[in-house]
Amino acid sequence: MYYTYVLQSIKDMKFYTGFTKDLKLRFDRYNKGLVKSTKDRRPLKLIYYEACLTQEDATKREKYLKSYLGKQFLHNRLKSYLTG
Repeated sequence: MYYTYVLQSIKDMKFYTGFTKDLKLRFDRYNKGLVKSTKDRRPLKLIYYEACLTQEDATKREKYLKSYLGKQFLHNRLKSYLTG
């Protein structure tokens, strides 16, 4: 399994989207500051993830979630979470 995920920075409330084979390990690496792209945006929380069967599916889904339509999908999907 591969996972496409969305993290939210508690510091600046911005989102970070990615994919991984080991979601727990990857999330731990983010919060320990071992990932350069989000090191200064810690702490982070996992707000959304999807399981995919292949790496190709996960990368396609990641690309979609980073697009305008993907961001709209996430906003609608997480509407109650994002608005409190």
